[in-house]
Amino acid sequence: MSTGPLARRGRLLRLGAARDTSAVRHLVTFLVVAVATVLVTRFLLAASGYPQVGGGGLHVAHVLWGGLGMALAVVVLLSWVGPAPRSLGAALGGIGFGLFVDEIGKFVTSDNDYFYAPTAALIYAVVVVLVLLVEALHGRRAHHPAEYLAVATDRAVAGVAGGFTDAEREEARALVERGGGEPAADEVAALVEAVPRDDVTVPDPVRALAVRASGWFAEAMEHRWAATVVVVAVLGTSAGSLAVALRVLLGDVAVPTWVGVGILLAVTATVACVVRALVVGPRDHRAGAVWVRRGVLVSLLVTQLLAFRAVQWVAVAGLVVDLLVLVALGVALGRDDELRTARPRAR
Repeated sequence: MSTGPLARRGRLLRLGAARDTSAVRHLVTFLVVAVATVLVTRFLLAASGYPQVGGGGLHVAHVLWGGLGMALAVVVLLSWVGPAPRSLGAALGGIGFGLFVDEIGKFVTSDNDYFYAPTAALIYAVVVVLVLLVEALHGRRAHHPAEYLAVATDRAVAGVAGGFTDAEREEARALVERGGGEPAADEVAALVEAVPRDDVTVPDPVRALAVRASGWFAEAMEHRWAATVVVVAVLGTSAGSLAVALRVLLGDVAVPTWVGVGILLAVTATVACVVRALVVGPRDHRAGAVWVRRGVLVSLLVTQLLAFRAVQWVAVAGLVVDLLVLVALGVALGRDDELRTARPRAR
């Protein structure tokens, strides 16, 4: 039985399972690449007339290439230490999973129907479940100081082999600072300082793109017109979803009526959240952003799922808008949290 500082930690931490502070970025990379792979695959197959690879009674389905991609991702993740290979593993895994899940229609129908109508909704539902899993693992509970220290150690392990740039050392120092007071914190800090300096680092284009996009969103949300653009985008997406609901209820789309009713109710909830945001926003900008975010989450988790069931891949446009708004609001709320945390220190 654990005693001392370890006794106050959760079961997973005591087992040595520390969460990576960059896990959300890697998992988002995995999901974005997976969805992009599905869309690109569908487009290329449609443009080329759905060719079959094989002959003589054989057909090499792209689900097999998906399995190969996921296997390569596992090989990368199990072969190298440090954070950089995780970006490559996330991208390879996303490509593999996208090719795999794209053929879900073949495996839920008795006649192996790739064009099964609810396929788009099924793929979307799978992605939603994975997003909720990511939220449950990384969004509901703050990182323990020991987890920051573990991640700093992981960075230092890679640095021992390849050195630290100045930026990488500063990141490792910040992690050690957040893990201060934990057992072995002083030793990890000394290890970070002992890592040799090197100007060459492993290329990580995924991270560079994420940092650049985050900076762009942060800069955009500083403008006065940002709130108006966000509200208009959410209401515009809701209007498009409402049009889909009306088509279903009028019988123009051959899906069950409950799909249209569900879209209508979800759109109503999203609009109600936006109206609430417009009421509280002038007095409390953060509260307004939180209410808009709730409306977008309703759209992503319910409206778009049903829209994919109704009009299949046409619903991608609404999905993209919702995701962009959600990212923008996440960056804005994260920046607000940083400012709120920094104010007491400034005093």
